[in-house]
Parts: sequence; structure tokens; C-alpha cells
Amino acid sequence: MTARRRTTGIVVLGVAPLALIGLAAVPAAAHGSMTDPVSRVSACFAEGPESPKSAACKAAVASSGTQAFYDWNEVNIANAAGNHKSIIPDGKLCSAGRDKYKGLDLPRGDWPSSPFTAGNRTFTYKATAPHKGSFELYVTKDGYDAGQPLKWSDLEDKPFAKVTDPKLVNGAYVFDGIVPAKSGRHLIYSIWQRSDSPEAFYTCSDVVFGADNGGSAAAPEASAPSEADVEEGASKSTVDHNGHGGDGPDEAGEPESKTAAKDAGGYEEPAGEPGANAPEANEAGAAEPQPAGGSENLAETGGDSTTPYIAAGGAAILAAGAAVMFGTVRRKAQPAGGGRHSR
Repeated sequence: MTARRRTTGIVVLGVAPLALIGLAAVPAAAHGSMTDPVSRVSACFAEGPESPKSAACKAAVASSGTQAFYDWNEVNIANAAGNHKSIIPDGKLCSAGRDKYKGLDLPRGDWPSSPFTAGNRTFTYKATAPHKGSFELYVTKDGYDAGQPLKWSDLEDKPFAKVTDPKLVNGAYVFDGIVPAKSGRHLIYSIWQRSDSPEAFYTCSDVVFGADNGGSAAAPEASAPSEADVEEGASKSTVDHNGHGGDGPDEAGEPESKTAAKDAGGYEEPAGEPGANAPEANEAGAAEPQPAGGSENLAETGGDSTTPYIAAGGAAILAAGAAVMFGTVRRKAQPAGGGRHSR
């Protein structure tokens, strides 16, 4: 083999891995749930889908089955694109209109709850696959009745907290909000709308301001799943972090592939400027949207809008490399008498 042909082979072999890297750079799906205050799905997952302790979680598992709670981090709609109220019907806010999670919509006053107070508060949203996006948190109006199906009209008109690209700390988004004054049992409704995809996630967290005047004396305090819970339950999860299926209102209904929904814990973002996530109250008591923190404040497990072009470029490079290789092989196989004779 001549030096030229050896060089060509090396180039082809070097191009292929680079092309494969480009092809592998596909976006990962985002998944997660509110853990402070603890969401209903998180609380029931923490109790154990096979043998929940609270009456409310027992009823939810009886309604939805255990798989919904092993898939605790995917109460989502793949194609929401901000149209939350138009695609999620009243009475199905906690399940995001998905039959799979219908047990979360059960109207009862004994859901595991978190003690709550008005004023500035830090919120934690466990992200097993973090991505860029914004969070909106709503609280129920005065007079909320936990024994009735939750309707959009039960929520205050404006979110009391709205944050874009909050910091990721130890596998969870952490941000502040100014909670309005309330009393008794209420519900915090969260919407996480991705900015790099139309997908959105939803949670219902039961909270109690002072005495539980709207619930049950038997209602337990909610606990968030531990790292051990997440790790142990991952083997039974059907959540696919590389795609979407399911039975959401705007989804195709194709089955999800089996993957281990491994936790993103242990990663801590670099500290931003002091008070970067602190909200400012507007006239309605809602927190104003915060400036995007930039990529330094967000762990991106997938690509952005440029990812398809990276993948396409990798494919093109691979194709070009293959053409060069095939050409080299063809020349090598050419009969000895077919070329120019040297003198």
C-alpha cells in the first residue's frame, strides 16, 4: 500500500468516530416532579407503589395501578406548547388529562400534605433529566374545597412565582417565590414548560397553612422520595429519557421503551450571583419572571435547536468517509494490466 493510500485509510477511520459522535448528539427528554412542597405523585412513590401507607395513596394506586407511581417523574404532555388550559380539562389537572395518572385527580381532603407559610419560600423540583424552561406556580383561591375535583377556576388567576432557567443544585431546580397569605388546606399547582421543546410537566402539591381546616385530621405529612427510593424504583420505571410515548391528549399513544430512569443527583451548578433567583413581587403578589440564567445555571442533558444540524453534519461526514473508503478499495481491486505501465 502506498503512503497516500495508507493516509486515506487513516483519515476514513478518524472520520467515522467523529460522525458517530455527531449522530449520538440527540436531545434527551426532560423529567421531574416537585419535591418541596411534595407533589402527590412524589409522596405516593415515596410511600411505595406496592404498599402505600396513606389512605389517599392507597386509593390512587387502586385507581391508576402501581406503574404510574414508578413513573412518578413523567406527568407530562409532549405537545403542550403553553396551551395548558385548552388541553387539560377541569377535574384532571393533577393527571394532566392522562388516564395513566387518573388516581392523582381523586378529590379528597386527606392527601399527604406539607406545612406551609406565606412569604418568601424556596421551592425544589427534582429533575431526573433537566432542560431549559420556565416554571409557573399557582395556589388555590380562598374557599378551596379539597373534596371537589380541581378546576382551573379554583386557582388564582396569576402565578405567585414564575422563574426561567433556575439553577440546578444536586439534581434539583431550586428557586424562590413569594407565597400569598392563606389559611387551612390548599393546593400548589406547578407547570414546567420546556423552552427547547413543546413538552410540559405538571404537579399538584397539597399544603396546609396553619390548622388543616379543609382536610382530614388523619391526613399525614408528605415525604419526598430519597435518593435510595429513586435509585431502587428506577429498575421498574418505563420512562424513556430519549423519546416520548404514553397516553397524553396530544400524544400518538405509542408505547414507551423500557429504560432505567437514573437520577441526576450529585451534580451541582456553579454558584451564580447572590440573589440571582430571588423574585420581585408585582402588584398582584406574583413573582416577576427572572432573567434567563444562561447555560452556566442550567445542566443541559440534551441538545438545543442546533443538535439536528450537528447530527446531520455527522451523517454527511460519515457518508463522505465511506465514499472515499469504497473508492480506495475499488482502485486497489483494479486488474494490474488495466493501468498505465511504468517504463
